[in-house]
Amino acid sequence: MDTTEFRLINWDLAAGTAAKLVGAGPSLTGTEIAAVVADLRAKADESVEHVHRITGLEAAADLRDSQVLIVDRPGWAKANTQSFEAMLGPAMEHLAATRGEKISEAAQVLSSTATGVEMGAILAFMSSKVLGQYDPFAGLLRADLPSGGRLMLVAPNIVAIERELKVDTDDFRLWVTLHEQTHRVQFAAAPWLREHLQSKIAELLASLLAEPEALGERLRAAASEVIRGKKDLEAADAGRPSSGDTGLLAGLRTGEQKAILSHITAVMSLLEGHANVVMDAVDSSIVPSVRTIRQRFGARGKDRGMVEKWLRKLLGLDAKMRQYADGQRFVSRAVKLMGMEGFNRVWEGPENLPTEHELHHPAAWVARMGGSPAGDQTPAGN
Repeated sequence: MDTTEFRLINWDLAAGTAAKLVGAGPSLTGTEIAAVVADLRAKADESVEHVHRITGLEAAADLRDSQVLIVDRPGWAKANTQSFEAMLGPAMEHLAATRGEKISEAAQVLSSTATGVEMGAILAFMSSKVLGQYDPFAGLLRADLPSGGRLMLVAPNIVAIERELKVDTDDFRLWVTLHEQTHRVQFAAAPWLREHLQSKIAELLASLLAEPEALGERLRAAASEVIRGKKDLEAADAGRPSSGDTGLLAGLRTGEQKAILSHITAVMSLLEGHANVVMDAVDSSIVPSVRTIRQRFGARGKDRGMVEKWLRKLLGLDAKMRQYADGQRFVSRAVKLMGMEGFNRVWEGPENLPTEHELHHPAAWVARMGGSPAGDQTPAGN
């Protein structure tokens, strides 16, 4: 079956829906917009030297294989639909070759129009929150983009938050770009990583969609997770313990997918944890008002409304934040035991990536790398 004959998600509709649903953001004149764009580009360039010095990664010296884009909210949403659609390509080709007519039957059940609208609503929510994103896969998925991917900075969201927090604009913009440039440097230091991660994601997607006749059952499981997510939110507000992991992915998980998902979780936690460690090394000599920015930015989470909290739980974003904290503890402990130069062995090849177990027991990873006595098994949280 030709993969053009079916689509599980109407991505064009998703991008269009996101553009219609999301607000434009702060009101700016054409001159102000041009100034913000130019300043963010300058801050992105300035931040590279700091990332280079903190991480010791020589890849930071030359990032010309990737591009920096300053985008608005609809632009961010559209860019992500393009990457998602291309990322699903291998899984769709596999399904078309192996499942035949069952694919089109499943596509009829799971309306591409409905899922396009739903995905558009999710992207609209996300596009109003994200400050920046490094997309390492863009170059692999689209021939007209640089091989190193693209870094996107969402200008209206950055302006909105700096105004809300009443922080120094120069400092805040540099602080934001430092974090995103760290991700760009990670993939430049490990050029094998994007292909490795892409293959694992494609494998997971193929597994998730391998039984199209079971999609209805999985969607019902996802709906159950949504309901439980609301109950967990109410429990948390009342001071009671949560019933466990929530989010759409948790509802679609099967036993055969756990090993792949565990690996992807560990890698993503490593990347975000490493970026957080780099950000912790940013002091007032780099960003003079960094303490104020951290305090005010961190306090924002306490003021989120009920709807936003529920959406974050539905999408699994709260779980992601917990995983990133695990990654930060891993990197901090590993650097303490090995030094930054020793830790940087993690970028040498896929065999050096930590497992999910090692993410919680960094001394085990350090021992495997030959950098510490195996007897030191202090968990990452200690």
